[in-house]
Amino acid sequence: MSLWFTHPLFLPSLIVGVTIVLWATSLLPEFITALLFFTAAMTAKIAPPDVIFGGFASSAFWLVFSGFVLGVAIRKTGLADRAARALSAKLTDSWMLMVASVVLLSYALAFVMPSNMGRIALLMPIVAAMAKRAGIADGSRAWFGLALAVGFGTFQLSATILPANVPNLVMSGAAEGSYGIHLNYMPYLLLHTPVLGILKGLILIGLICWLFPGAPKPARDLAPAAPMGRDEKRLAWLLAVVLVMWVTESWHGIGPAWTGLAASIIVMLPRIGFITGEEFSAGVNMRTCIYVAGILGLAITVTHTGIGNAVGEALLRMMPLDAAKPFTSFLALTGITTALNFIMTANGVPALYTTLAQSFSDATGFPLLSVIMIQVLGYSTPLLPYQASPIVVAMGLGKVPAKAGMLLCVALAVATWLVLLPLNYLWFSVLGRL
Repeated sequence: MSLWFTHPLFLPSLIVGVTIVLWATSLLPEFITALLFFTAAMTAKIAPPDVIFGGFASSAFWLVFSGFVLGVAIRKTGLADRAARALSAKLTDSWMLMVASVVLLSYALAFVMPSNMGRIALLMPIVAAMAKRAGIADGSRAWFGLALAVGFGTFQLSATILPANVPNLVMSGAAEGSYGIHLNYMPYLLLHTPVLGILKGLILIGLICWLFPGAPKPARDLAPAAPMGRDEKRLAWLLAVVLVMWVTESWHGIGPAWTGLAASIIVMLPRIGFITGEEFSAGVNMRTCIYVAGILGLAITVTHTGIGNAVGEALLRMMPLDAAKPFTSFLALTGITTALNFIMTANGVPALYTTLAQSFSDATGFPLLSVIMIQVLGYSTPLLPYQASPIVVAMGLGKVPAKAGMLLCVALAVATWLVLLPLNYLWFSVLGRL
């Protein structure tokens, strides 16, 4: 037993394990658990400070921050209500139509906007105003369903579009760096969209309508909207510039986080911007920001300490990978990704899994590229909200309780494993990838 306590991974594993359990069970508010992780990790010196607090240096953290700021401005100027007015006139006739429109909008925006966090920041105030016009009250189950539709539609469905999701980019970079494999946009889209995009989107819509029922009221205010005010026009132009910068990132090389941060600074400038210091304090949810920094810091710490490698090698020995049983091997590889999601979260999983892909390929007989692609179903289907920071952000913006997010996570994961995983295997087989 003493060997366990003297093992170099014992203390880091204990701290990471307790943090994950606290997040999974919601015994403490999520941001307090994040602060406890920072405190315990620094006190025990399990990693350098720049690793433990690496989440604050991550572009994802600053996208979350700027998303809150831009959301406050969009709501204050009335731009959110104007967009919601245009949408609610046609999309609030039924609950299924309303949920489907939000999911479809979240997915469609991923084709032109590369940042999950940016899409959530843009959509959430619009959807909130749309819900208000349809008579859906804040804090109601129906509102929780719409907020989760934004988060799940944005994160899970965008995994089928190569540049629209951080884990996808991590996987692409790891595949190129480790094996010289360059992933292409259209083949990737064809491989994943039918099952993990279209079918999963339909299941998501059905689950939200079932678990979070709502009864929207058709918009009765048919009077023409008032002309856009000066602040609305200025903010609309600013958002248009931000959107163009996001879409053209591959040309100019400026990350979405820094474009969003620059826009949020403009929004807050005295006499030029749109929101005051008091409005910033009230509208920017620092609890969620700290929570996201904790998630990202934990993933970086797991990689730095070697916990991820140890778990990955253990899973490689334990899982039934057999070239004579292709479906079992497919199932096992998906299970490995799902297990890694618990300790590394979605952003960190591809970095480790992809480096082990050659070993998995040798054990299963699957082509290396196919082994790399199989992980997408696993990391895009979190079992708990903390495993996907965009879902956490959507829940924070919508003030969705942890239990509601966990309920949809578990329901969609079970449906994915029972229905979509076999269909995904068949689709890989039809395309000759196995």
